[in-house]
Amino acid sequence: MPSRPSRERAAKVTLNDVAMVAGVDRSVVSRVINGDPNLSVRQETRQRVLDAIDRLGYRPNAAARSLRTARAYMFGLVIPDFANPVYAEIIKGAERAAGNLGYGLMTASSGGVQLGLAHHLALLGQGRVDGLLFAGEETGHELEQLRTSAVPWLLVNRRIEGSRRYVVLDDERGSGLAVEHMVALGHRRIAHLAGPEGADTARRRRAGYTAAMTEAGLNPDPRHVVHADYTSDGGAAAMTALLRIEPRPTAVVVANVASAVGALHTLHEAGLSVPGDLSVIAIHDMPLAGHLVPALTTVRMPLGRLGERALELLATSNLTDDITEVVTEPVDVVVRASTAPPR
Repeated sequence: MPSRPSRERAAKVTLNDVAMVAGVDRSVVSRVINGDPNLSVRQETRQRVLDAIDRLGYRPNAAARSLRTARAYMFGLVIPDFANPVYAEIIKGAERAAGNLGYGLMTASSGGVQLGLAHHLALLGQGRVDGLLFAGEETGHELEQLRTSAVPWLLVNRRIEGSRRYVVLDDERGSGLAVEHMVALGHRRIAHLAGPEGADTARRRRAGYTAAMTEAGLNPDPRHVVHADYTSDGGAAAMTALLRIEPRPTAVVVANVASAVGALHTLHEAGLSVPGDLSVIAIHDMPLAGHLVPALTTVRMPLGRLGERALELLATSNLTDDITEVVTEPVDVVVRASTAPPR
């Protein structure tokens, strides 16, 4: 008789099958799947269980687990805008971590439909998620709303004043490396196309820019810092403003890769050469950066690891725990065609 499709066989795999292959007790498999923070086993044992689950194609019965444990086995992630490619990498990292723990991930945007955090908390707080990662837009009321919600939460890629629960990147180091790259090429008039003035990431990137300029013995011209939102339109408008300033800078550090796309377009429309007239480097590396004209030099930041680590901490910490973690590695410059020594 011909064998049945593998998908049917995978549906019959049981918890006992996984335990037998992994060489552990059935309860250990269950606690690994459920992300039990009190489970004390070696990392090799935990990995053996995860490998057995993957090899056998075991899929827990989500409905049964929810009834048994009063959990939704789902986390939520609120981001500012799906159009920003930076958040695609963070989402992928968070999804990877959720999957490893046997959970799912629901993602929503706080900016596109202007619904705000209160709307999402009202929906997600009805037992639909076991925790919320918040990377959405900040208006000043988010921390109070999070603290009064019934949902465990953690800030991602931003800090809000007064909060002790966040995971961020080393943005100061990222923009500092960008400045150091330009200085090493011989640039002295280095501008900063900064992010929104109210954004925590923008403040930290500007601080890194200023510190690196000072360290290099350069006095940053306040006129050479122009703020814009993290969109191509914002980058285009900011670059237009920057080109009106005399003397014109020979290099610019752009706070976001989406903004850099608009900045490059403005330079092209103005008939200026990159990097001949102006060198450009942007924070965050994306596959699209290598396909721009010219290919964009970037500072690569661990966006995927940021999402992954945030989800892991949300799943294993208590709501009263202080979490103030900076994901530091890897951060490095990816040199492409948009940067060169000044003429």
